[in-house]
Amino acid sequence: MSIDLDKFCLDKDKAVLLVIDVQAKLTPAMPHKVYERMRATTAMLVEAAHLLDIPVITTEQYPQGIGHTVPELAAACKAGVIEKTSFGCCGEPTFLAALGKLGRCQVIVTGMEAHVCVYQTVLGLLGAGYHVHLVRDAICSRHKEDFRAGTKNAAKAGALVITAEMALFQLLKDSRHEQFRAISKLIKARD
Repeated sequence: MSIDLDKFCLDKDKAVLLVIDVQAKLTPAMPHKVYERMRATTAMLVEAAHLLDIPVITTEQYPQGIGHTVPELAAACKAGVIEKTSFGCCGEPTFLAALGKLGRCQVIVTGMEAHVCVYQTVLGLLGAGYHVHLVRDAICSRHKEDFRAGTKNAAKAGALVITAEMALFQLLKDSRHEQFRAISKLIKARD
């Protein structure tokens, strides 16, 4: 039995970075240390995506009530923000249209909460035929059990649960890549 390794391998020319609902009024509900780590990791991925010319899509769940994306992730909003009321991003037609226009088949998923908007988005993306790479250290939930259930079930559904470093080194592929030093600096700065 052969394994389709294509779904495991990230390629900068096929990938999109998705930042889901890291919003001002939702962040205080998260465990502080967990949220800080998640936000720093997401910011690192956003900066790396810009260095590698990988598109970034950012969503906000009902911003009138939950606020906008946190200022520390403003770089994630350069291409605009997709507002939604459905928990899963794929329930918002403008999200699927924006993603489809990019013509890419891999989605690197970050954001919150792992068991609600992130999880439902993962299911929608898988159902739409995308290869989903769920970045474990760039997502969070209020409660550890919800985080565990969200990541575990996302993996069972077919998402690859990875870490930010796994993603970045796959995207670089080689230490001779022109952005290797810049991305290595980002990784070291996060430690």
